Amino acid sequence: MTQHASPPRDTTDKVPAVGRPPHWRRLSARADVRTLSLLGVLAALVLIGGITTPDEFLDTRNLQLVLTQASVIGVVTVGMTFVIASGGIDLSVGAIVALASVWATTVATQEYGLAGILFTAVIVGLGCGLVNGLLIAYGGMVPFIATLAMLASARGLALQITDGRTQIVTIGSVLDLGERDAYVLGVPPLVIVFAIVTVIGRLILNHTTFGRRTVAVGGNAEAARLAGIDVRRQRLYLYLLSGLCCGIAAFLLIILSGSGQNTNGNLYELDAIAAAIIGGTLLNGGRGTITGSVLGVLIFTTITDIFALNNLQSDVQQIAKGAIIVAAVLVQRRTAGTT
Repeated sequence: MTQHASPPRDTTDKVPAVGRPPHWRRLSARADVRTLSLLGVLAALVLIGGITTPDEFLDTRNLQLVLTQASVIGVVTVGMTFVIASGGIDLSVGAIVALASVWATTVATQEYGLAGILFTAVIVGLGCGLVNGLLIAYGGMVPFIATLAMLASARGLALQITDGRTQIVTIGSVLDLGERDAYVLGVPPLVIVFAIVTVIGRLILNHTTFGRRTVAVGGNAEAARLAGIDVRRQRLYLYLLSGLCCGIAAFLLIILSGSGQNTNGNLYELDAIAAAIIGGTLLNGGRGTITGSVLGVLIFTTITDIFALNNLQSDVQQIAKGAIIVAAVLVQRRTAGTT
């Protein structure tokens, strides 16, 4: 009786190629290099600031100011990172911050004190995020168009509420949070809030099912749907999260400026997107990093501070930001091609 030799089994899926680390290890190593690169850029900027204007830049109050200013846009950027990682975009964050800040500083709202201002800012942010999420997830609108419409509508409503005038905050408990007496071990309250939001955002994105679903939707929405993920509900939650971050940022901005204005949050959407991109979040979705986004915010804020201290024109500053964004996107394309 003739015996046929069984074909050899393919074990290529079980035995990794010699000398080549697993895929996840390569991604982790690349992320570490990216983070170290951002830290290097930030360190170089600090060095430049220390050399050009040592007395002003290295002053404790200036460094506190830089961190405080970074806190407002930083909270917005955390929400934006989630949205971009899912393959979406939110062009309305700056307008939502403006609307939330003016709605929370009306005379009627201020009658309820600090709690009323905070509650109103958060609710307005969540409401705008809900509208964005419903239009995109269940209305089938393209994120660019839906959030662009929200940008125009929120700006218009903010202008209507204020009638073009600045609304001054008169609540002492709110204004006191911006004073040095409220600092905790030399750290402004706004920076503490930013740190808390950053830690929570990083934990959610990296260590929860919600974060994994966010990245899965951004990587391949159809595959995520076939895997059992409710893609529409996930997108709704993400825009709610972005709106929540805008509401918190609006409250921080009220503390920082002591007022509500329809011009608040101008160009925040561009700054948040830019910070997320140079931090390593893929613009077409599938990867996001809160740590990188925060470093991106600090880099841009430090650049702004250095330019201001050296009396350099803002147009040069914008050109520098544009060059950094282009370089970051080119690096992303190159690394994506070698993944």
